Amino acid sequence: MSLEDIKKTTQTKMDQSIAAFKNNLTKIRTGRANPAILDTIQVDYYGSVVPLSQVANVSLIDSRTISVQPWEKNMGAKIEKAIRESDLGLNPASMGDLIRVPMPPMSEERRKEMTKLVRTEGENAKIAVRNLRRDANESVKKLVKDKLASEDEQKRSEAEVQKVTDKHIAEIDQLVAGKEQEIMAV
Repeated sequence: MSLEDIKKTTQTKMDQSIAAFKNNLTKIRTGRANPAILDTIQVDYYGSVVPLSQVANVSLIDSRTISVQPWEKNMGAKIEKAIRESDLGLNPASMGDLIRVPMPPMSEERRKEMTKLVRTEGENAKIAVRNLRRDANESVKKLVKDKLASEDEQKRSEAEVQKVTDKHIAEIDQLVAGKEQEIMAV
């Protein structure tokens, strides 16, 4: 593996870490309704467990209510049960074919808990990025040890990897700050 390959691989993996972090952020509840919060819910569909999005259409009615429209009439009760039994603390209400999922307002204490959760997720993402930096630097050192790269190239590539790391960590900090602001907005 060349120095250029190491840099490209590290950049790609760091981008993937940021994408995973963004995905985790969508699952953290804010005061507003977000259909992505139901992505983790699994429903029993004729003996196999499938994601909610594969048996129903999930959309927003307004800023505080999510609607779930089952594709088959007999799935309504199963979907409602799956949402109620999830650890999200939601209480769905069936209205004919449509299931309404109102988002309960968050207390100040709950908002603070959510910001702590966001910070923890952010710190985990930063750790993942730093681990990728360490792995890249170790790969470069191995190339130098095997005499496939010079020490000057090692210093240069370590500095470039550090720049990429700093950029990704700054992006994580920005995402954390934005999500905290969204949570604390009443």
